[in-house]
Amino acid sequence: MSPERRELVATLAPGLVLVLLGIIVVGLFVATLEEAERAAFVAMSAPRAALLLPLWLVLAGAFGALGRIAYRRWEVAPERLAERAGALLAAGVPLEADAAPALEATPGAGAGTRALAQVIQALARQRDALRADMRERVQEASREIEQERSRLAALMAELSQSVVVCNLDGRILLYNNRARLQFRALSSAPQLADGGELIGLGRSIYAVFDRQLVAHALERVQQRLQRGVANPSAQFVTGTRTGQLLRVQMAPVRAVGAEAAGDAALNGFVLMLDNITRDFADESRRDLLLHGLTEGSRASLGNLLAAVEMLDYPDVDVSTRERFHRVIRDEVKAMSERIRELSSHATETLKTRWPLEDMLGADFVFAAARRIEALLECRAAAGDVDGELWLRLDSYSLLQALVHLVGRLVDDHGVRLITLRLARAGARAQLDLVWSGPAMSTETVVGWETEPITVGGEALALTLRDVVERHDGAFWFERERVRHESFFRFLLPLAGAGEHLEAAQVVRGASRPEYYDFDLFRTSEQTRELADRLLTELSYTVFDCETTGLDPSAGDEIIQIGATRIVNGKLRRHECFEQLVDPRRPISEASMPIHGIRPEMVAGQPTIETVLPAFQAFAHETVLVGHNAAFDMRFLQLKEAATGIVFDQPVLDTLLLSALVHPQQESHRLEAIAERLGVPVLGRHSALGDAMVTAEVFLKFVPLLAELGIRTLGQAREAAQKTYYARVTY
Repeated sequence: MSPERRELVATLAPGLVLVLLGIIVVGLFVATLEEAERAAFVAMSAPRAALLLPLWLVLAGAFGALGRIAYRRWEVAPERLAERAGALLAAGVPLEADAAPALEATPGAGAGTRALAQVIQALARQRDALRADMRERVQEASREIEQERSRLAALMAELSQSVVVCNLDGRILLYNNRARLQFRALSSAPQLADGGELIGLGRSIYAVFDRQLVAHALERVQQRLQRGVANPSAQFVTGTRTGQLLRVQMAPVRAVGAEAAGDAALNGFVLMLDNITRDFADESRRDLLLHGLTEGSRASLGNLLAAVEMLDYPDVDVSTRERFHRVIRDEVKAMSERIRELSSHATETLKTRWPLEDMLGADFVFAAARRIEALLECRAAAGDVDGELWLRLDSYSLLQALVHLVGRLVDDHGVRLITLRLARAGARAQLDLVWSGPAMSTETVVGWETEPITVGGEALALTLRDVVERHDGAFWFERERVRHESFFRFLLPLAGAGEHLEAAQVVRGASRPEYYDFDLFRTSEQTRELADRLLTELSYTVFDCETTGLDPSAGDEIIQIGATRIVNGKLRRHECFEQLVDPRRPISEASMPIHGIRPEMVAGQPTIETVLPAFQAFAHETVLVGHNAAFDMRFLQLKEAATGIVFDQPVLDTLLLSALVHPQQESHRLEAIAERLGVPVLGRHSALGDAMVTAEVFLKFVPLLAELGIRTLGQAREAAQKTYYARVTY
């Protein structure tokens, strides 16, 4: 029976009992009377029966009010206290913490309930003390393991190669930042999902690679393990849906104890990825040029040899001799053109051979100064250098260019001291090579800029202009007459320009994204239906939508979708989806103060027809979770006909779960639930902010549902549908 019905029964029961008691008393009294007495009693009481109804109403009201007070004091108050105690248990925070749920008896509670609240508070404090002691002991015991994990995570984060670790089911359990960027480049909609539909903890690697290809590579690795190979590996090259070409190297992750026992058992595999699309295209072009050069040169040499032999005959007439001379000129010209084309391709390849990398500007300046002094008869000093600047550089080619310039200054102008300066110049950095001495003409600077770079007497195929263009920068000469100084100035790119930070501004957590979960090694693909799966086993996409208004059937539209993921019982804060949507209709004035999204913010953003496919890919193979999810799902369902996108996976609603877990609480708003469970609220009424709070609330609900005997997805959905709020439709 629902709490509302029980309160109604407690209020009406005294009146009904009073009626029944009156009927019983009168019945027993009448039964003791003789026939004449009974007739006299009826004749006497009949005219006065009308007085009994007001008397009964007064007594029923009085006793009903007392019954309601008693119900609230001895029934509702203990139940609310029990729910708050359960919420405190689920919150997992100390009782004295700011985020701890309040644990006091409700106003009007009985003395026994107040005493019980004090006892629970005392027990909670004892639990906090024991938990703190236990936590300290566990931390001390596991410190070495955590250090190893942190070292591995730090190593993975800094690797320049893309690394992905999977279990035998192909579920991703570890990846580094380079892999995230690699998969973003493989995404069909990188500006929307940021590659999140392809890579993420718990996601399947088979969204990118063919299952049979990976299985074949695993089989080869296992065969080599069985033959006793110490470090077996397998390689394959595969294409992706976006036309990229990947070279993949696979290494095994052996089961614990398998290596010592000589067993070939595996529990996962490591994939190291290289995007060779550009390399393959370059090599193909180079091979084509080499083939054209060799085959074309063979034919040209044959023609040249024949022409030279014919010219050796003394009886060749003038017209024939001219024709053979023309053949020689044409063939030499064709050979020169083929060689020029091959040389140009080699130069372009050399220009892009060294990738641009992030480097602290001060480190580059000091490295350049040391290299100049080591190779040239010139002193190099660091002048004003901004120690906070990070540059995006091909440090090798830029160092060669600086050494070349200083070498020309030393040889042509006798400069023996140069100074390097580095400062910010708007959105770029300016690197100055400064010396005291004579000025030079523009023609001289242009000549130095276009001639091949020479270092240590060896000429390279690159020019100074090539290096500047490689950095998408600028280069020029200036003279400061007041200081009697001249300098060459380079404009160089800063590192980290244009990074996407919107999601990170809402997310709390450690500085390094958690791109690993070692516990996933212990999971395996489940063959049971989703309804029979435990809530703790499933992966979830927790989402929220901001809209132009509150009436989807009247034409209101989605203007923002935000989502995050829960995998292996943990919130993955850095696996987010956040996108504004152009609704192609006005945003209501009443809703703008709530979500803070104004028309100019959504103008020019992708439409819902573009965003929904990316969001569906992000939520693939997961259970959807939302707060008042019926509202958000209605917006998605209304777009099925226009987009062809159907979200047919199961949905859980934290609003319904709250009414199920805490039926006695007065409010089930997201803020009220978060306060009860000790969940801090950040970024409220933004789609991603609400999704983050909802995800933390849902994680708190899972153990509370287990206490009610609700452990599977099917049980949770069935129980939620029986709550009052499940009747609300949009």
